Amino acid sequence: MAGTMLRLGGDTVAQPAQVSGGMAPFSPPEDSTLVLTVNGTDAPAIHFHGEPAEAVGAAALADPVALTDATRTLQVTIDGVMQTITVPGASIARADLVDFVNAALIGGYAHRTADQKLAIGSDRKGKLSSVIVTANATFGFAANTTASGASIAANDVGDLSKVTADEINSLLSAASVAVRASLAAASGKLVLTGTDIGAGKTLAVKAGAAQVALGLDTNLASGSGAGTNAFYVKHGTTWMDASNTQLDLSGLQPGDTPKKQPADFVTVNVLTTDKDLHTASFQGMGLDTLHPSFIGTVMAMKQTRRVADLENAFGITVGSAVTAFDLRTAFFGGGQPPTFSLTGGNDGSDPIPQSYVDALACFEKLDDISIVAAPGHSAFDSAYEGAQNALINHAERRRAYRIAVLDSKHDQEVSDVRTARGKIDSSYAALYYPWVVVPNPLFRPGQDQIPRELLLPPSGFVCGIYARTDVERGVFKAPANEVVQDALRFEKDINFAQQEVLNPLGVNCLRFFPGRGYRVWGARTASSDPEWVYVNIRRYFNYLEASIDYGTQWAVFEPNGEALWYNIQQTISSFLYNEWVSGALLGATQQEAFFVRCDRTTMTQADLDNGRLICLVGVAAIKPAEFVIFRIGQKTADAKS
Repeated sequence: MAGTMLRLGGDTVAQPAQVSGGMAPFSPPEDSTLVLTVNGTDAPAIHFHGEPAEAVGAAALADPVALTDATRTLQVTIDGVMQTITVPGASIARADLVDFVNAALIGGYAHRTADQKLAIGSDRKGKLSSVIVTANATFGFAANTTASGASIAANDVGDLSKVTADEINSLLSAASVAVRASLAAASGKLVLTGTDIGAGKTLAVKAGAAQVALGLDTNLASGSGAGTNAFYVKHGTTWMDASNTQLDLSGLQPGDTPKKQPADFVTVNVLTTDKDLHTASFQGMGLDTLHPSFIGTVMAMKQTRRVADLENAFGITVGSAVTAFDLRTAFFGGGQPPTFSLTGGNDGSDPIPQSYVDALACFEKLDDISIVAAPGHSAFDSAYEGAQNALINHAERRRAYRIAVLDSKHDQEVSDVRTARGKIDSSYAALYYPWVVVPNPLFRPGQDQIPRELLLPPSGFVCGIYARTDVERGVFKAPANEVVQDALRFEKDINFAQQEVLNPLGVNCLRFFPGRGYRVWGARTASSDPEWVYVNIRRYFNYLEASIDYGTQWAVFEPNGEALWYNIQQTISSFLYNEWVSGALLGATQQEAFFVRCDRTTMTQADLDNGRLICLVGVAAIKPAEFVIFRIGQKTADAKS
């Protein structure tokens, strides 16, 4: 088979009946129903119902309610947002207490039950609503009184005020209605599509409150087409006239030439979607092995390019005896483009320490790397310490000239981070805490199954700050007091007292400062050696050592005498002079800033006999002004003033 290309689809391809609606998400009225008429018959109604989660105290409220400093505070978490309510006074009437709590709540409400118990609910109606109230016997609550909208059997949507197309689709499927709901790719509007295709297939929406809320048209919609696929032959870049080249491949066999046109490939597109709603599109693939974009090659289980092998989440294996016609029948035997639900895959297992050792070994031959990190390694308890050791050992290798950026674990208290820091000691590593909350770039309105925010380890942000500081200021500048871009907040709000505890231990904190934003507030290594306390000192010496190492390779195998020693000394001195002029070294004069010696005082005769050239270099590096201290005293005006 060779010469031309076949395309699936055409003017006579069968189409289903469709009805368009409004923009998602939707807010249908409580207990409203949607009734569809499919192919002339009323389908079962789908129902929109949502009740809020409501936590009720275990004991009735006293009247009045006596308050103390220990009992006047109520901590409530509504839909994942924690809030603290403090009731003033020594006592308060029961009715006034309920009114006070009701007014103070954000995203929720409070009321009294018939037996005088305090009830706290969410403003959100549906399965996604949740309420957690911590223990407060004065207000009648036991420890962590919890309520969830998911446990209310009548709830059939996540949030009645934000109903998504996926939820409508689930309701239609559960009610066995032969209609599917989706969002139009171009406009984002709701589309209801009948599952039957072809002429005579109809779909109509009955008028009602839900119909109005969803923006659906009540006009009758009809399908089209004869219900069979059509194929057209393509020569070069031009499609032949459809009336002359329309083909019916239902009985076509390999080697056949319908209408004397040599048939070769069917071109297909594949759209894949995983459970996280990540999509990948494969365009213009052929079903024949001679096709330059054969589907079995483009979507092969094992790719020839490593990048493609890592990125491909889906694969196809085509047997050697399978023809293009076999694939065509398998894919389109049902008369329309198919949808496959894949099974047998997995997300892999948690990494082990050796996984990080093997991965880092791939970087050993690359000389341009100066920072290494494994963002997310702290999410795996089984590999946390092993991954840190792998990073540190990699950075400490001879002539590696690298530093390892380490993460604290997720949801750690100050005491936990102190314990983790106590298990490592290296001037080639720096530990950062806490994690960072950022907006999810994949979130779209109406897709509540995708989180709005992501909680990410700090090392990725810190590596970027290292690189940004190197470019804007230089390696000698401490990568601290720098803005953490894209941060919405930090997982923990670190205050000054906690900073005073963690910073001397070598735990670098990420902190929020009113009016100054979210910043890295520490630049210490995880070392007990006072000579290597600061990240910028370690990284600057890495930079100096690497620069001198790479910049003097010309001297290898040169005659090891005074002329070579002088040239080496001048080369390094010129480099360090530029560093001093740029402000990287401390000292009012060149002699105070650095020295370079390469002569008989740095080498013995044994060194010369064994081919060793030894050069002694000393630099006065600038350490950061970590503590800025102002002393302020009173001045008494004398009589002359």
